[in-house]
Amino acid sequence: MSDTAAIIEHGKQVLAGNYNRLPFVMARGQGTRLWDSDGREYLDLFAGFGAGIIGHCHPALVAAATDQAQKLWHVGNTFYTTPQIEFADRLTRTAFPGQAFYCHSGLEANEAAVKLARLHGNESTTGTKRWKTVSMNKSFHGRSLAMIAATGNPAVRVGFEPEVPGFTHVDLGDMEGLAAAVDSETAAVIIEPIQGEGGIHITPTDYIVELRRLCDERKVALIFDEVWTGCGRTGKWFGHQYFTTASGKCVEPDIMTLGKAVGGGLPVGVMWAKPEIAKLFVPGKHGSTLGGNPICMAVSRTIFDVIERERLTDNAATLGEYGMARLKSEKRIAPKITAVRGRGLMIGVELKETPEKLVEKGLAKGVLLNLTSKNVIRLAPPINITREDWDRGLDRVIETIASL
Repeated sequence: MSDTAAIIEHGKQVLAGNYNRLPFVMARGQGTRLWDSDGREYLDLFAGFGAGIIGHCHPALVAAATDQAQKLWHVGNTFYTTPQIEFADRLTRTAFPGQAFYCHSGLEANEAAVKLARLHGNESTTGTKRWKTVSMNKSFHGRSLAMIAATGNPAVRVGFEPEVPGFTHVDLGDMEGLAAAVDSETAAVIIEPIQGEGGIHITPTDYIVELRRLCDERKVALIFDEVWTGCGRTGKWFGHQYFTTASGKCVEPDIMTLGKAVGGGLPVGVMWAKPEIAKLFVPGKHGSTLGGNPICMAVSRTIFDVIERERLTDNAATLGEYGMARLKSEKRIAPKITAVRGRGLMIGVELKETPEKLVEKGLAKGVLLNLTSKNVIRLAPPINITREDWDRGLDRVIETIASL
């Protein structure tokens, strides 16, 4: 038995089977490239579910983690630490003025957001308790018991019944249905600027403008789940920055949640709320033992510094537009696809049929990609990918689709 086969067999014995792991052992990464334990090289166009926003082992992130590890690893949130504050400064500068709750994942950030929205709902009304949350069909907000109830995909709830009460789903873009769902007990609406797991569906701007108006009118908190769309992936710092009113004003949420890319592959989640709402998180209302760990915060701060210094939002916007145009115009795959959509380097290629072993076929051609919603190929490479590597990766994606 080879070393790789032995590792895989051992893994089957000691790891829970909740993931459909492929028979590969990834051993090393650098930039946009991965190598497995047998030395084969791959172009990574999925970046660990989008988390590796500036690639594998970026020198600036390695230096930030190493430097902080030599100073302070963990102290707990009964004290202030400068990495937490410095990272919050980056969010204020790139998003909107707010206050941070740090945790370990986008899931936890969404849980915190819903809790905070309930506090806000009960503060802004008398009599009727505001505790419900409205979300969208085909959405994804995490896998805790509450967040599978918030997620607009019944499949994630199978086997975990009864469902946590208080969550209602409507179709994305159905303003009439949404207005009917937001009642006197509603505390929040949570929505993704682009549905990631749902198949890369872009939320319409006019819908968001009307949603913001509705939430203001009915004193309901608006939560933007930017776990996928945050940190420059879409070509702007945050996906909601594409939403502007007729006068050009950006439509901001009351609460924004981040995960995945915000840690660059380390376990970081952030709930970022406007100060007038964040103030309701008084001591005892919520917490996270390791949230805001100094090493993670030093890395998150540095990610934002690198994106800003190297103008990587521009790179994501330019290469994303180029990549989508190339995929749409490629004659070899035209008979096999129905749509190419996305923003920046968050792209979905919808296939006419559900492919078999698509990811394995991509790996055989030296490219790592992903399949969601049964027939949508997701591409989410590091946003500092070069034009040359992007072209090379697209070549392999096209070859993979053409071979189906």
